[in-house]
Amino acid sequence: MSEENEQSSPSAQVDRIREGYAFTAPSIVLGGAVHEGEVVPDAVVRLPLGSMNRHGLVAGATGTGKTVTLQVLAEQLSDEGVPVFLADIKGDLTGMASPAEGGGKIEERMGALAQEWSGTAYPVELLNLGGTGVGTPVRATVTSFGPTLLSKVLRLNKTQESSLGLVFHWADQQGLALLDLKDLTAVIQHLLSDEGKADLKSLGGLATSTAGVILRELVGLSAAGGDVFFGEPEFDTADLMRLTDDGKGVISCLELPGVQEKPVLFSTFLMWLLADLFQDLPEVGNPERPKLVFFFDEAHLLFDDASDAFLDSVEQAVRLIRSKGVGVFFVTQTPKDVPDSVLAQLGNRVQHALRAHTPNDAKALRATVSTFPTSDYDLEELLTALGTGEAVVTVLSEKGAPTPVAHTMMRAPQGRIGPSEEAVVRQVEAGSAIRERYAEALDRESAHELLAARQRAAEEAAAQEEAEAPARSGGGRRGRAAQEDKGVIGQVVESTAFRSMLRSAGTVIGREITRSIFGTSRKRR
Repeated sequence: MSEENEQSSPSAQVDRIREGYAFTAPSIVLGGAVHEGEVVPDAVVRLPLGSMNRHGLVAGATGTGKTVTLQVLAEQLSDEGVPVFLADIKGDLTGMASPAEGGGKIEERMGALAQEWSGTAYPVELLNLGGTGVGTPVRATVTSFGPTLLSKVLRLNKTQESSLGLVFHWADQQGLALLDLKDLTAVIQHLLSDEGKADLKSLGGLATSTAGVILRELVGLSAAGGDVFFGEPEFDTADLMRLTDDGKGVISCLELPGVQEKPVLFSTFLMWLLADLFQDLPEVGNPERPKLVFFFDEAHLLFDDASDAFLDSVEQAVRLIRSKGVGVFFVTQTPKDVPDSVLAQLGNRVQHALRAHTPNDAKALRATVSTFPTSDYDLEELLTALGTGEAVVTVLSEKGAPTPVAHTMMRAPQGRIGPSEEAVVRQVEAGSAIRERYAEALDRESAHELLAARQRAAEEAAAQEEAEAPARSGGGRRGRAAQEDKGVIGQVVESTAFRSMLRSAGTVIGREITRSIFGTSRKRR
């Protein structure tokens, strides 16, 4: 047999897979190679832990096993002491809190792979956005989120984005905390008022038409769920990095029911979370294992109808977060759901079956094949013939080079497939170590209340001046001089409303907020 034929022979192909995935560094097991319809047990397909901060993609048509693959990855990361964050669109991933029963197809699959398996319950932390759903509420303040990311979510143009930045700058200088959307609305309305226009005079002012656009977009964001997402207590992303007492990584599972109707809220949360982690985590380079791994299911929701500026922000966040030891995996139907600029950052690939029923399907299939390294497979044929729970895999080796493309039988998860029983979910919720800190929404006095107090103080001072006007006109020269020296400003300072406002503002006034390269506020932890 010639050297060329030997290189392309089936046995040589399996040998390359066997050697290409024989890592010495810590790794997780994806499954085993498939040759001529049969699993090759000693050709184990693995993913090095040290490569997981190079990010990844799990793709495939509906019903081909993407969510189960996500579960397999999350469970093994937890076993390796790596915390995991999951965006759970369909509510299927609460099953990890319950051990799988085994038997049947699981026993058959794991027997063919010749790999160890035991039903296991994993440490799950249930989260929700703003208190909607089961679990611990996740909230962020408008001040923390910042003008840059908020402009992307509101789809503002450059002029409107600059104007919003001006509003934040003024609020930051004044020490006015923008905790929720009504605070930001109150600041914009104040700056457009007769009293507030003077505050922006030195900064160039704010066009009424531009402010009107921003206010309308804020109303839309509030209706899309922003009214409950923005507020306090703000979620500390350090709570995603927890380990259990026995060293397992906590799997934080964000429930997102109905997110298809509110994709802007999901996008808002993603960008804030990545930005917050980026500014708070130290540089770690290329660690032996990641500090945290994200999985974002239904990733196309992030990019549908997204502006170029928003996509630039996602690309920047994904690229830079790697050096912090954080891995990001997108889960979607086809690679074309992810912009090329982001796709280029995803070094690890698990591709489940694709359909080719329509011309668009065929186009997506060809585009998917073009993203894989050269291999001995006819990928256009293989990707349409894969069974449920099978995938085409290529990952980055310990040295950062792509591994051989491998037709893989994926291993079965050890937690339950599908949601846990309601009693288990309630038990997980009740046993949360962080829920008590975030369960109750707070509405402390902030920009909305402080500006209202300022207005009341001005009105009280004006009323007091008007009431004292007759006394001043009939009094002596000394009395008139004292009242004139005191003036309106002095009366405002001495008014009851103004003193109340100062007491309320004690925690926020007197310091200007500093911001990161993403425009998010820097936290003082």
